[in-house]
Amino acid sequence: MVYRVPQKCALVLALAMLTPVAATAQIAVSANDGKSALNDGKGQMRSPVVPDSVFIIDLNQSPPKVIGEVAAPASAVGPPSSVAIAKDESFALVTGAMKVDAEGKKVVPDNRVSVIDLKAKPPVVSATLEAGPGAAGVTINPAGNLALVANRNDGTVSIFKISGKTVTPAGKVDFGEPKSGPCAIAFTPDGKQAFVTRDGDNKVSVLKIDGDKVEYTKRDVGAGLRPYGINMSPKGDVAVVADLGLNNGNGDDDTVSIIDVKANPPRTIDSVTVGPTPEGMTLSRDGKYLALAVMNGSNKAKAAPIYNDHGLLKIYRLKDKKLTFVTQANVGHWCQGVTFNKDAKKVLVQCMIENEIQVFDFDGKKLKKSAALKANGPAGIRIAD
Repeated sequence: MVYRVPQKCALVLALAMLTPVAATAQIAVSANDGKSALNDGKGQMRSPVVPDSVFIIDLNQSPPKVIGEVAAPASAVGPPSSVAIAKDESFALVTGAMKVDAEGKKVVPDNRVSVIDLKAKPPVVSATLEAGPGAAGVTINPAGNLALVANRNDGTVSIFKISGKTVTPAGKVDFGEPKSGPCAIAFTPDGKQAFVTRDGDNKVSVLKIDGDKVEYTKRDVGAGLRPYGINMSPKGDVAVVADLGLNNGNGDDDTVSIIDVKANPPRTIDSVTVGPTPEGMTLSRDGKYLALAVMNGSNKAKAAPIYNDHGLLKIYRLKDKKLTFVTQANVGHWCQGVTFNKDAKKVLVQCMIENEIQVFDFDGKKLKKSAALKANGPAGIRIAD
């Protein structure tokens, strides 16, 4: 039997086939620190200082392209998780852990959090909020109605409520240890818990969350030395923690720790050696891959025995609560943040010395450098979770 498509339906079908499908928005936001520089391994202020900025990067293009820029405080001091993006990509939060002092002679702790309207043309800072001194890692909960900021110089976490694109302060969590150095934060998928790295006293603290009420459970997980970056798996079964190690880069191979989030209580169950100083880290959106920006001694004095003339981008597979090495590629010097695009076929790495964001293609087996975007002091980067 032959079925004939009615003429009207055939016309509708033909038009549908001819109508282009709108591309899914896909952006990354890069926070760029124009103050910080290295002089043969020693940190110093840039001369001259360049204004801090935030880039909006279109990841739908190949190579990716900067499509927007706005002036806002940013900092290379602290983990490169200083950016958080709303799930609908309508706004971003960017922290600025350090600023130039009033005399213009040195950098001092800052507490500013910028709310950036990404839908405005051009993008604008719609509000500037205050967290605590050394405002560093920032993240937004899965429901999109709460944000937390780790305050490295205060031993606290700031709480912010979100309604639409309006962000308002809602208190702090105080760990009672001013030098605990809260760094980065990751929510569980149900939003009922958050894990906070503390590189000052080698702990990962567990927070309990009920609406906008956030409490320190007094439960701390022991990861490696100086837990710094943290990512939660999409399934919420594990959190991966980048451990900076003793003295932040003395040549030892450092680790990534795996926390079993479902265990009662949560606990570290494994660790993997990844190289000297894993600065930036990110999980792919499907949770299959972990990308690490490893300093590899590239931020040390050239005469130092632990100096290497390049950093490393390393990729690991995450499966059954285990990390296994996949591949690596050389990157620039003193590299900070790293992010996959949404399908994990591209990886972006921020390199401070080169003043660029290096772009790599990833096919699941190997990395190939494909582009570089110029940026003054790229220091934190993220896509929407």
